[in-house]
Amino acid sequence: MATHHASPAEIVDLETWAQDMPNEQTKVIVKTDEMELARLVILAGKEFPTHKVSGPIIVHCINGKIEFTAMGEIQVLMPGQLLHLMPDEQHSVKAVEDSVVLLTIIFKA
Repeated sequence: MATHHASPAEIVDLETWAQDMPNEQTKVIVKTDEMELARLVILAGKEFPTHKVSGPIIVHCINGKIEFTAMGEIQVLMPGQLLHLMPDEQHSVKAVEDSVVLLTIIFKA
């Protein structure tokens, strides 16, 4: 079955999506040639090891608590907080608590 991606102007309720965290499902919300918007579920103690993305990213903590490591610094993001990185910046993400994160990637033209 194909993954549903939100259509332009379609309302996406992130609070509702955060409630299915026990299912541990990452979902791509929107995917176009220019960007990708994904809801990541990261269970406590799990980590996305150091990596980089070719475009700028925005990481927005919806639920839980994550440690975000980039530019030689570890920062803790709580619900409602976000940060961004420029292209090709090495980073890693670790869940301190079961967490839901909204990830936006902007692709280079």
